[in-house]
Amino acid sequence: MGLEIQSDDAIHGAPLILGLQPSALVDHVATVDSSLLSRIPGEAGGSFPVEAEELKFVLSEVNSHFDASPEKGASLKTIAGGSVANTIRGLAAGFGITCGIIGACGDDEEGSLFIENMSSYNINLSRLRLKTGLTAQVSFIAISLYVLIILEAVVKHNLRHGLKSMMQCVCLVDEFGNRTMRPCLSSAVKVQADDLTTSDLRGSRWLVMRYGIFNIEVIQAAIRIAKQEGVLVSLDLASFEMVRKFRLPLLQLLESGGVDLCFANEDEAAELLSDEKADPESALEFLGKHCRWAVVTLGAKGCIAKQGNEVVRIPASGESKAVDATGAGDLFASGFLYGLVKGWTLEECCKTGACSGGSVIRSLGGEVSRENWQWMYKQMRIKGLPVPDHNNFVYDEVMI
Repeated sequence: MGLEIQSDDAIHGAPLILGLQPSALVDHVATVDSSLLSRIPGEAGGSFPVEAEELKFVLSEVNSHFDASPEKGASLKTIAGGSVANTIRGLAAGFGITCGIIGACGDDEEGSLFIENMSSYNINLSRLRLKTGLTAQVSFIAISLYVLIILEAVVKHNLRHGLKSMMQCVCLVDEFGNRTMRPCLSSAVKVQADDLTTSDLRGSRWLVMRYGIFNIEVIQAAIRIAKQEGVLVSLDLASFEMVRKFRLPLLQLLESGGVDLCFANEDEAAELLSDEKADPESALEFLGKHCRWAVVTLGAKGCIAKQGNEVVRIPASGESKAVDATGAGDLFASGFLYGLVKGWTLEECCKTGACSGGSVIRSLGGEVSRENWQWMYKQMRIKGLPVPDHNNFVYDEVMI
């Protein structure tokens, strides 16, 4: 495939912020009819890995729902994906921060696509391992009144080949912009704990990660190395289902003192305390005992955050109608981390996160368009926040 990754550390130095995403992902964004969601097993709104047979059932349900009439067809949006990749890409594209990613991708067409997409945002890929095997793929299926015909070919391809030819994650987004994810990533290539070295993190300031029980060993190894190298660690709690089913390992991770910044949404926060009466404020207090910074995002209600004895509450940004909530938390993290890097106050970090999180929900998928970056910059000005220096941006032509 001609895959090749060049290191530019020697020229530009280590990236300021690194993201650890053990498996590179490729997202496919498409649309299906809204009645499909009720036929998918599991709770709506969550994200939890499934086995191949379970995913095969989900894909068969999607396939049975397709309408092959040509007049309803449209192009499929395909980009590099994954929660950490979304955050890193947002920091680079929208804020001009030097970023890199640690992970692995397969020597296949999807691996090439991941490298091409992330490289287009000047993401440092020298820590991305190329391995023989498959790159994980994610099918984001947004609920609407029409169907993208091209996804039908993707689904039927997987059904014909017994899901062996490419890994999938079905993501259903309802009419309110909420998404339900069912990934199957077990056969995708990934970075293992013993792949990590001190040179991966040396010279960087932040390491961004997402909680996942199937990556717990590599997460623990990364935290150990980060502490050795003086690198701050940010952890996103991933999903309420992941927190509920694997709460104890998460608590051990938080109580170890290795996590400096923790992001949780309202549902994840409730599961963290394992108490039906738990409120976001209680979860924030708990996280604040173990992390230097703690943030609980509240969707349309904004967010609350804690640093030491300081607690702030910030409303959501502007009138941003949620087309697709995929990536909202990831891009919130981009803005919040940008504020920390700039030495801003907790309130300013939250306001910036609200602006960047609001920018991604205005369209499908976890990649922010140029138009929506401009929307974010406008919101930042309204809130009295300094707009990033556009000379650092990948999109030099974006107006600032």
